[in-house]
Amino acid sequence: MQASIRISGRRVSRLASAKLAVGRSSSRSLTLCAATGTKTNYPTGLGLLSGRHLTLPPTRVCGSRLYSSSATATASSAGADSAANTSSTVDLGDMIPMDRIRNIGIIAHVDHGKTTLVDCLLKQSGALSGSAAMQETRVMDSNALEKERGITILSKVTSLVYNGHRINIIDTPGHADFGGEVERILSMVDSVVLVVDATEGPMAQTKFVLTKALARGLTPLVVLNKVDRPTSRPDEVDSELLELFMALGASDEQTAYELMYASAKEGWCSSDLGQVSTYVDAASKGQKASGTMSPLLDAIIARVPPPKGERSGAPFSMLVTQLEANSYLGKCALGRITSGTVRVGDRIRVLEPGTSNVKEEGKVTKLFLRSGVQQIEMAQAGAGDVVAISGVPTVSVNSTIAGLDISQALEFIPVDPPTISVTFSVNDSPLAGREGSQLTSGMIRDRLRREAEINVALQVVDDGKSEALEVRGRGELQLSVLIETMRREGFELSVTPPRVLFKKNPENARQILEPFEEITIDVDHESSGVVIEKLTKRKGELKNFSDLADKARMVFHIPTRGLLGYASEFKNDTHGTGVMNHAFLRYDEYVGAFEKSRKASMVCMSLGTATSYALNTIEPRGRLFVRNSDEVYPGMVVGELSKDGNDLDVNPTKAKQLTNIRAAGKDETIRLTPVKPWTLEEVIAYVNPDEAIEVTPTQIRLRKQILDSTKRKQLSRRRVSDIDELLE
Repeated sequence: MQASIRISGRRVSRLASAKLAVGRSSSRSLTLCAATGTKTNYPTGLGLLSGRHLTLPPTRVCGSRLYSSSATATASSAGADSAANTSSTVDLGDMIPMDRIRNIGIIAHVDHGKTTLVDCLLKQSGALSGSAAMQETRVMDSNALEKERGITILSKVTSLVYNGHRINIIDTPGHADFGGEVERILSMVDSVVLVVDATEGPMAQTKFVLTKALARGLTPLVVLNKVDRPTSRPDEVDSELLELFMALGASDEQTAYELMYASAKEGWCSSDLGQVSTYVDAASKGQKASGTMSPLLDAIIARVPPPKGERSGAPFSMLVTQLEANSYLGKCALGRITSGTVRVGDRIRVLEPGTSNVKEEGKVTKLFLRSGVQQIEMAQAGAGDVVAISGVPTVSVNSTIAGLDISQALEFIPVDPPTISVTFSVNDSPLAGREGSQLTSGMIRDRLRREAEINVALQVVDDGKSEALEVRGRGELQLSVLIETMRREGFELSVTPPRVLFKKNPENARQILEPFEEITIDVDHESSGVVIEKLTKRKGELKNFSDLADKARMVFHIPTRGLLGYASEFKNDTHGTGVMNHAFLRYDEYVGAFEKSRKASMVCMSLGTATSYALNTIEPRGRLFVRNSDEVYPGMVVGELSKDGNDLDVNPTKAKQLTNIRAAGKDETIRLTPVKPWTLEEVIAYVNPDEAIEVTPTQIRLRKQILDSTKRKQLSRRRVSDIDELLE
């Protein structure tokens, strides 16, 4: 039994059954003083890759840390095994014993440094040696949109070999909109590394991912990242984390988490705050800190249990958690093998999730293991391995791939339901078809169905009555990433504004439930007043207000409806200095309508090219969205009125009449306010319920859903709200 208490934010562990003291005998070795009194010196240093092989140094023991008796036994046995194989090499393509495998997920809030941490682990372990990725940053963010936006969108799987152990690492997104990526990978791992910014502390997404990990019974390793910053507050953040663990109902074992301090950017990690101070002092003097990430890798080997399952005599089965596209092999299914072994050429079948119906039978054509950024072929793999299998092209996420003697599909983790939706349809504007190559409803339908196969957090609803398809997701960012990806593939689309997904209370059919979000905001103190005022009008409820360095931190519970369109207002109100993060909280009772926040639109009434002469006469009425020489058409939104009221029809194509009295050159004196081009996130947040977004490979335009002004006015009188439609 291990008892754990905290003093001033730090944990002090007492081991009732065994004691392990670790001390340093020299700068190059560590000395293990066991209960028997014997001493053994182990040189420090990381293994170096050479081609596909890893030359292993003698095993090492983590410095200045105490473990429970079970963890001590694990560390001792791992050290004995590694010492016995000091001179051997491990082929990355070989199937290794299960007790030498560790499956770990990296979870965190957005921008807390998890991808940088994975980079550092791969580089220091030698997994990137000899590749161009060794000189890159954020090598796991391989998607073009990920590199542009600086965020992780898709979960990535990689592995490294360290001290005779293969550590499979799954890097996950940190944004709440991509939380489905986190939920589905939890079935692949035996523990998680929870990365928390040592200044910001636990945020909304930290709570979300930790809730999912604790519910799976996983015991996290906690890494306080960016502790080298002057504003870091590790003791306070540790206390906040402990409170969060307790509030989420963590067990005693989960609450006694291993705590590490790191600077992923500088490449070091330690469990000792005194050592951290030494590294920070060295950096302040312009010296390179001598630390490495080896303490974290040691902690993973010692604290993370090996995978469970039977290999010999057990039938092969694997739950598919991700699909990958290969130019030569087609669709590859990635997942963790649950039981048995599989070899290239084995006959396999695909079982549908839930029903266990046999969807397809085939044979394994290739087996892949990902190490660093490379794929390595394997001849065979067994329970506990995370591999990609090709040979069954109809496989989908959450399907079971198994041997021919398996008839029952494996259980999968259901993800939280989507909270907002948009409708995709064919672009029917007068300017349609001029830029894109993917124009028909059939092309759009096939593309969205392929997306739904690999992204379980998205739902595509096809009523079969129209060409439009409803796409449901977690948030505006997730949907905007999908739209941006499709426009880069040559699609032209018409997209309706996002709307919240209401549902009826199962116990009371007349009660409507709507999704709520927990939103965390960090702003300057002088901006806190206007933020509280705006969110209160949107039915937000302030739950906590605290000071964080020179910022004010506020936590609200607010309907998802209240966040739609608020991002641009928040940016203006805080002059770009505020930070806002949110995560799904729960479904709760509908809180009623709130004030309209957007003003009326200026709607084009003619087809042609906008002129500076016409725009100069329209601009005093409000803000323009089009520039001189832009093509416009009837029903297109060309600006926003500065006053509340009804939409105003305008003619931005009107040209100046030339006579023998007025000179054409006089237009050169016109000075129009520069127009900023729309981004997808901005236009999705801005669009009104009766409008739509026209998306082409090069243009983003705002338009009315009904282009004809007469029909638009007639239908506006008969418009039915989502609440009334649901009650009917």
